[in-house]
Amino acid sequence: MGSGADSLADLIERDADVRALFGGEWIRYRASDSLPELTWHAQSTCARINQIFFDEPAEAQRLFHDLVPGAGSGIDFRPPINLDYGVGLTIGDRTFINKDFLIVGGGYVTIGADCLIGPRCSIYTPNHAEEPTRRREGWERASAVTIGDNVWFGGSVTVLPGVTIGSDSIIGAGSVVTSDIPSGVVAVGNPCRVVRPIRQD
Repeated sequence: MGSGADSLADLIERDADVRALFGGEWIRYRASDSLPELTWHAQSTCARINQIFFDEPAEAQRLFHDLVPGAGSGIDFRPPINLDYGVGLTIGDRTFINKDFLIVGGGYVTIGADCLIGPRCSIYTPNHAEEPTRRREGWERASAVTIGDNVWFGGSVTVLPGVTIGSDSIIGAGSVVTSDIPSGVVAVGNPCRVVRPIRQD
């Protein structure tokens, strides 16, 4: 496998493990040949981006867009950025991502346009099996995360598997988002809860 140039559709068509990952099925990551290869490529590319970002910004941007084919135009980010996969990630136009951004796991992650992602924010897509024997055997599955347009994350926000956050909402610093958040609200806390609608300044 190995090539960052492979489209997600091509990978899904020819590789059963990739197909299962993006289909939300149970997988054994450590027993796969292809999935660790994809994460190695993504993680090593991120390491290179982080290393050269300030000295070679144009090359860092090129590497980022090669790694994340679903990235839009005008995206502004600060290193370090750490991704397990580039495929399956969509980032809308003009979104800003501050330093220490982390996405753990595969499957689909969608971040809308015009979002503001504070420092040290994390998105997690995988859940390990709850039953002890299956967990020991390495079974896990990914659940998609969707973030709407014009969403603002304060610093150190954590988003857990399967969550959808509606457009125009604000997630307060330090929040752990365990369930869906509607559009147009301020939500904070661990677990994150809606506290009020967005005010019209």
